[in-house]
Amino acid sequence: MDARNRSLDDWFARIRTGQLRLPRFQRFEAWSHNEVAGLVETVLRGLPSGATLILEVGDREPFVSRPLESAPVPRERVTEHLLDGQQRLTALWRSLHDNYPDRKYLLRFEEDEEHGGRVPVVLAQKRWTWRGTTYPVWCDNPADTWDRGYIPLQLLNEDSSKARAWARQACDDDADMVWEISDKIAKLSASVKSYNVPFLSLPVTTPKDVALDVFIKMNTSSVRLSAFDIVVAQLEEAMGQSLHDLVDDLRAQVPSLHRYADAGNLALDVAALRSDRAAVQQSYQKLNLKEVGEQWDDMVAGIKWAIEFLESERVFDAQRLPSIVVLPVLAAIHQHLPQALDAAGNARQLIRAYMWRAFLTRRYDQAAGSRALQDYRGLKMLLTGVRESRPAAAPIFDEEVTPLPITQDLVAAGWPKGREILARGILAVSLRAGARDIADDQTVTAAHLQSREYHHLFPDALLTKIGNLEPSKSMRALNCALITWSTNRTISSKPPLEYLQDRTSKAELGETEIQSRLASHVIPYNDLAVAGPYSEYDGDQVAKDYERFLIARAELMFPVIQILCAGGQP
Repeated sequence: MDARNRSLDDWFARIRTGQLRLPRFQRFEAWSHNEVAGLVETVLRGLPSGATLILEVGDREPFVSRPLESAPVPRERVTEHLLDGQQRLTALWRSLHDNYPDRKYLLRFEEDEEHGGRVPVVLAQKRWTWRGTTYPVWCDNPADTWDRGYIPLQLLNEDSSKARAWARQACDDDADMVWEISDKIAKLSASVKSYNVPFLSLPVTTPKDVALDVFIKMNTSSVRLSAFDIVVAQLEEAMGQSLHDLVDDLRAQVPSLHRYADAGNLALDVAALRSDRAAVQQSYQKLNLKEVGEQWDDMVAGIKWAIEFLESERVFDAQRLPSIVVLPVLAAIHQHLPQALDAAGNARQLIRAYMWRAFLTRRYDQAAGSRALQDYRGLKMLLTGVRESRPAAAPIFDEEVTPLPITQDLVAAGWPKGREILARGILAVSLRAGARDIADDQTVTAAHLQSREYHHLFPDALLTKIGNLEPSKSMRALNCALITWSTNRTISSKPPLEYLQDRTSKAELGETEIQSRLASHVIPYNDLAVAGPYSEYDGDQVAKDYERFLIARAELMFPVIQILCAGGQP
């Protein structure tokens, strides 16, 4: 492996012609605009930014390649693959060519309070377009930009005539100022173009697997390689297919997938389960990647079915999904679902029972990966007829190992906006019942969910200020309902009796209609309707009414939970 020096101007020339390209398995841009600005400041100050790694390319490319982001269409034969350094070179290329769609990079000099003197500082100015005009408009006006003390960064990468033209507009053709600005830009430009970006070079004779191994081990950027990045590279080497392309196709075929999980990692979790391994990152390195490529279409079908199943049960997104562990299990088990009508119905009932038990028990509170694998194996045996007894096949169906929650468990479950599985499971039960809004009567849907907010049925202020309860006791899953933001603002901190009377007076069908809407959240109307009015001295009564309501809702919800966890439809 040779170590060499190369100026930034030379790097840009190779990017421009297409002599330098990225192996297709490389991840895409991952740096923030602050990281880009920091790197440019490093270059302007002449400080080292680290070495890159290339693989020399002979007559035939070892990997399928692509140009760097925003680089021109290649016009010359590729001679190098960039294995490490993509984020840095892409950041410098794009900022100095001014082709970020939502940012413009500008520089100015400021006093260095610590070391003295003046140092270059880079601004990543956010830009946006409205009605055909790109804002802020001062970025495109040399005089306004110079008045703020800034110079557009791209001038350091352009010829001197453009810099002088900009300087003339910036200072209204003041000859002395034109010379001063042009001279400053020329010196900065020379410094940037000659800036050394050293690199290590693997010879053209390097075997593909060795180059791939070096790529994985020698990732020196601030954005570390993930397990997914590594599998992307290995799948490319094993199959000659781009996992990025496959995942893009998965997103296109399952457009709602983004609401639930990262498509790439989910696909690898599904592949792990299908190969009888736990859906954890450690399993990714043990996958037979050739089989992954061959089974990809089946995996996509499984993921599509899993998302459709969740939607049919009114679980609409990751924030409302009690346990992400369920998703790869559903997708992986799809391959074993029978097609015959009665058998398909029985299988769907089995899957429903599995999913709701996962949402409403403590099964996946710990060791979720290994336990999900156990349950996947059990479901597989039940679906293929190897076993007929659910508890004997999968621990999740064993009432002694995985009991359903009792009333006290439901009452104690925390606020469902957090990550507690049972708390989110309780909310999921209420959503499955329809969760019609208390005021506008809209049934919850994936689209309508975006306008919903987490509402305290007994207002937090009532419980903590009058009831003198600890804040944590107000934040209980059974004290929560998802309602529209407008309804939430209307109700505000009113006691239940008051806001229910408001809603009843405005509903054409009166109290019966409000009872029906609350029932669609599995909320006991009578126990909520008697709560209030309260004075500031009614703290004990508030606490008693609240406790009575929580128990009543838990008792109303428990039979629904039993039916769901048996695979039925309440």
